[in-house]
Amino acid sequence: MLHKSRIKIKNTLSEAKYILEHLWDSTLQWPLLCLITVAALMVVAVPLPLYYQWVYGIFFMGLTLLIDRSPSHFASIVICLSSILTSTRYIFWRITQTLRFDHIMDAVFGGVLFMAELYAWAILILGLFQILWPMQRPVVPLSGEDEELPTVDVFIPTYNESMEIVQNTVFAALGMDYPKDRFNVYLLDDGHREEFRLFAEEAGCHYLTRNDNLNAKAGNLNAALKKTKGELVCIFDCDHVPTRAFLQLTVGWLQKEPNLALVQTPHFFYSPDPIQRNVPGGDELPGDNELFYGTVQRGNDLWDATFFCGSCAILRREALEENDGFSGETVTEDAHTALKLQRRGWDTAYINIRLSAGLATDTLLAHIKQRARWARGMTQILRIDNPLWGRGLTIAQRLCYMNALLHYQFALPRVIFLISPLAFILFNSSIIHASAIMVFAYVVPHLFMSLWAHERLSNGRRQPFWGEINETLLAFHLIKPTLITFLNPKKGSFNVTDKGERMEDDYFDFQSARPHIITAGFLFFGLIVGIVKLIYSSYFHIQPSVLVLNVTWASFNFIILLASIAVAHESRQIRNTVRFPFRIPFTAYFEDGHVIDSVTDNISLGGLAFSLPKNYELADREISEISMKVDNRSFALPTKIVSKSGSLVRLQFEAASMPEQKKLVAALMGQADAWLHYGPEEKPVSTIASMKHILKIIFGLLRYRPQKRINKKAAIKNEKGAVKK
Repeated sequence: MLHKSRIKIKNTLSEAKYILEHLWDSTLQWPLLCLITVAALMVVAVPLPLYYQWVYGIFFMGLTLLIDRSPSHFASIVICLSSILTSTRYIFWRITQTLRFDHIMDAVFGGVLFMAELYAWAILILGLFQILWPMQRPVVPLSGEDEELPTVDVFIPTYNESMEIVQNTVFAALGMDYPKDRFNVYLLDDGHREEFRLFAEEAGCHYLTRNDNLNAKAGNLNAALKKTKGELVCIFDCDHVPTRAFLQLTVGWLQKEPNLALVQTPHFFYSPDPIQRNVPGGDELPGDNELFYGTVQRGNDLWDATFFCGSCAILRREALEENDGFSGETVTEDAHTALKLQRRGWDTAYINIRLSAGLATDTLLAHIKQRARWARGMTQILRIDNPLWGRGLTIAQRLCYMNALLHYQFALPRVIFLISPLAFILFNSSIIHASAIMVFAYVVPHLFMSLWAHERLSNGRRQPFWGEINETLLAFHLIKPTLITFLNPKKGSFNVTDKGERMEDDYFDFQSARPHIITAGFLFFGLIVGIVKLIYSSYFHIQPSVLVLNVTWASFNFIILLASIAVAHESRQIRNTVRFPFRIPFTAYFEDGHVIDSVTDNISLGGLAFSLPKNYELADREISEISMKVDNRSFALPTKIVSKSGSLVRLQFEAASMPEQKKLVAALMGQADAWLHYGPEEKPVSTIASMKHILKIIFGLLRYRPQKRINKKAAIKNEKGAVKK
């Protein structure tokens, strides 16, 4: 019966979609639009008594649960529109019914909270619009003979990164499947290092540098533009290793669409980010960027508003020259360049295929510094080149950019949401002029619907409550750079994100977590006070229902803060290279001439692990060399045994020649499908399961006994990466 009901629902929704599409195509479209607008205004603006407001909320929540059974995208649209209506109704109620205050303190606390809610509502509307219909752009194959293909200049900018990181990207770029006489690889060294010049010469790529570091990365790229002449420009950050298929799967669109200026691909990271590495069960969490590259960029693509992300992209030189190169006015030269190109009428595209892989930030501190730079750059664009004004953009493009720019202003509203319940618990300040039960009647449907809509559209790319944790993790550190930049857009400098760091011991980054710990302390104190007041509510002359509302709110914020603090427990990281769980056949050669065939359990650029055949005794024998075949090309690497545990043997690669290193990089990171199914599975997780995971993380934090504390100043490397604009 349940199966039949699902089929019936699905058929009903399909019929409704068919009717709506044909009505829209008919002459009734404007009357229908007016009717829908009037109905929406009635749903939003008509006041209801408490009982009927609960009926309204329960109806829409129940409708959402019912429609959510359907996998169709039309069902997703209905859920999103219902969420927008419910949240807009909440904001309308807040404006018309709850902004009456008896005291100046109530007005201050209540006004600040309402402004934060208004910001969150705007971000909700813009965000749902942006990702309402994600586009899955197909690949366009290359057309024409080899000698007819566009010429490509591949830029790999670097400043202070290590040779170990840069060389892998260079090797992979040189090995891309594209006619060798139609593309050139350039190592753009703003660090002016002789070692890198000699490496480039030996590796077979071009080496470019300049006399100054003006405008940081944008200036480095612009200097290279003047010295090269390829029709297309492909850019990889020096830690982003391309697969061999990158040019094959991106250049076709630029051939097909002469007005296309940019083809962006995802930034995928093969190393765990600080959250994935530092919290228990973090390896099951999607990466921090998965939502943006898996959903948001696809939504942008529908509206011709794809953002240039600074790497893993290919651009048309003609468009860049028309724009006078890459934009250097902000520290986010990538997004600003795309905005300027779109203002000039150029189109952009996004291909959602993992065609490269890079290193995530290694520490929480590096993660914060990187996001602070992004927030500063987005705030600069908001001030000096606001997409709402000026010519050249469609309404949809303006809205997509405004969502991105406003998103990075989340720091202050997030902190306001965290501490607002303390206003009533500690100071008896009524920041919402309404009864607790009425607040619940409006808030519960609003939060439920917005959470469900986002989870529906994210499709498992971000688990419930982790958006709040991510923002809380950064909020206290982003307030200063965003506010200062908003007041003075020219203030600030470009900093290079540190990659490839090692940590000999576990430690707790107290300095990064200090504002979270202090705020959690205030909330804990507030919860104690709230519980005492609740027990003796008659003595304090406080409505128990209002107190329960604020204690519940503070408890949720306390949980989010503790989960954020847990990320500051930095895990020991002593490996120079990341292990990949790849199963690759190979042959091991012993010093005594014996040979065995096996398959890797895992492998890295520094070594591999494998299991010995059953009943096989290694004894004191040494493995001197292994060989493997990739793309019908065999290569060998000298090795030595570093450890043995039962049947598991770990080998370390000895110093290999440059040709051997190139082949190893090609085998591990250059395969066309290397990253398609890599990492945790993207699948929706229930709200309850996600909260259970968060509570387990908090329990682990409470049991943790830090062996070390690290001072932020000692942790920060020399600010060689900070280049004054």
